[in-house]
Amino acid sequence: MKRPNAACVILLAAFALAACAAPASAPSDAASPSDAASSPAVVPASSPAAAADRCVSLAAIRSTSVADDSTIDFHMRDGRILRNTLPHACPSLGFEQAFTYSTSLSQLCSTDIIRVVHQGAGPRLGASCGLGAFVPYTPAPSAE
Repeated sequence: MKRPNAACVILLAAFALAACAAPASAPSDAASPSDAASSPAVVPASSPAAAADRCVSLAAIRSTSVADDSTIDFHMRDGRILRNTLPHACPSLGFEQAFTYSTSLSQLCSTDIIRVVHQGAGPRLGASCGLGAFVPYTPAPSAE
């Protein structure tokens, strides 16, 4: 029996994830007044009404920092920070603070999959997790 190649498996996983994921922000035409009062919109604290990007250029990424199992900050060459909140927690991402990705394009998109890199006793690949939208983020000033 022939085994599928890795590129085919990653592509199928990306399509499956995209098909299951809900849109990042879909306007609701039928919202009732009680819905608006009971469920306020969740937006990163320092970025009110920030417009989300689905993709970022790989060449524009300077570095990344992992905040926890669900949050990655992409530090861009132009000084911006784009926060990516994963649709689902990614096991061990916050602990390992390392991930990898593979793409044939020159950009990283919300439909792409990252892999956690376990760094003890030689690098090993861990959980595969889908990315979310890239939202401009400004950290709150530190109190010193």
